[in-house]
Amino acid sequence: MRFKHIIWDWNGTLLDDRWLTVESMNLLLDRRKMKRITEKSYRDVFRFPVKDYYVKLGFDFKKEPFSISGTEFIVEYNKRAHEPKLHGGVSESLKTLKEKGIRHSILSASKQDILNTLMVEYGLSELFDHVIGQNNHYAHGKTEAGKELISMIDEDQNQILFVGDTIHDYEVASALNIDCALLTCGHTSTNRLKETSAHCFSGFQDLMQFINEG
Repeated sequence: MRFKHIIWDWNGTLLDDRWLTVESMNLLLDRRKMKRITEKSYRDVFRFPVKDYYVKLGFDFKKEPFSISGTEFIVEYNKRAHEPKLHGGVSESLKTLKEKGIRHSILSASKQDILNTLMVEYGLSELFDHVIGQNNHYAHGKTEAGKELISMIDEDQNQILFVGDTIHDYEVASALNIDCALLTCGHTSTNRLKETSAHCFSGFQDLMQFINEG
């Protein structure tokens, strides 16, 4: 098998939390009497940096600093952060790949302390060599964190695969000079993901076939 180590994004890739993201944002939009979003419209506008996504939704940072709405969203999301489930097939796929000798790490824009807690709650701690998150809740610095992670993984870069669900995940993988696979069941619409040169898959069954054949 070509790949010896897989770096996984968390939100939207392993964790099925798109619905909670939309519901939490709609609370902010309702309070400001702004237009609500649906899961479809959300997948069409979500992007990194997340500040640009807020602008797409109509937030005016001349009237209200991003620090206010950004923090408010995190507060609402974290109230229910333990409700989302893993995508179908996640646990089984990770365990199967590890049994075949493929190691795993997580690279996420989520806060480190939350990731550490969720790894235990979902029973995933033993499956990952490294769990790398952020020390702020504005989703900065994923590329730099990725460079540090690559330095800790003792494999050739052509044997490392990054699996995510956003265009930014593709950008991070490109900056790290590693191959990228994107899942279309997360936070970004299929059409937008297919505009990249990444391998795109609708779910873990198709992804697993690609990894096994790689």
